Amino acid sequence: MAKYARLRERLAAELPQIVMHEALPATDGELALVHTPGYIDAIAHGTLDPARQREIGFPWSPAMAERARRSVGATLQAARAVMQDGGLAGNLAGGTHHAYADKGGGFCVFNDFAVAARLMQAEHARGRRGVAPLRVAIVDLDVHQGNGTARVFARDDSVFTLSMHGAKNFPFRKEPSDLDVELPDGCGDDDYLAALDQALDELDRRFQPGLVLYLAGADPHEGDRLGRLRLSYDGLEARDRRVMDWAWRHRVPLVLAMGGGYGHDLETTVQVQVNTWRVASEHQRRWAAWAARADTPPVRQAQS
Repeated sequence: MAKYARLRERLAAELPQIVMHEALPATDGELALVHTPGYIDAIAHGTLDPARQREIGFPWSPAMAERARRSVGATLQAARAVMQDGGLAGNLAGGTHHAYADKGGGFCVFNDFAVAARLMQAEHARGRRGVAPLRVAIVDLDVHQGNGTARVFARDDSVFTLSMHGAKNFPFRKEPSDLDVELPDGCGDDDYLAALDQALDELDRRFQPGLVLYLAGADPHEGDRLGRLRLSYDGLEARDRRVMDWAWRHRVPLVLAMGGGYGHDLETTVQVQVNTWRVASEHQRRWAAWAARADTPPVRQAQS
């Protein structure tokens, strides 16, 4: 948990151009766009059965329930910002992709990307009868497969789920995404980036989003205790640039979340995340310069 506070400290000191806001808690109504009422209530009141609480990975407390809501709320704030102004915004935590509609898992309580996708679709359609649904691409580059996200959006043509992850890593029972890219243990920079290029090319062929949700996990790093891949700092920075450049070429707004990171040394994980935010800051400056001189609104609308 200390990595979140440390990341905030580092960004405030090293990238002061990044404007940070308090994360507001997601409401019951927002969570219910994805999660079942019974599960929301059980998290709120600490009545989840012991087996399901163990599956999440840490014990219930009022602070745990509040943090879970605010982790979703931060992603919702970022998504609203980019849908209004274009560019990039993000969550210093988030990326809770193991949460299903009715249960959590793998340190994930509520699924922030799933709720954000559903809420942005609802707000896009509000008051606009007959408008095509907002199409959302979820690019999940955490080392663990986004099983909860894949299940939530199974058979939903308006959301494209791309997960690039360790083939033999958690979760051991995976859910089918729209595009799953499985990587062998020990995969390094060159093979990883080649696989990512192919995945983004396939995404390009199959789907045109109006919003990208990018889970930039730090756990593919070679210093991660749980990752089993061998990416360097430079490899992960190149990964981030590829995803953000892809969004930029299509002029699609992007929401960033951090996902996993379990370095033997806390500073290793935080350094990966600081590097991601440095790339994000450069990306946002490019967006802002383009929007200032563009004659058209900066946000691509939903594709039919």
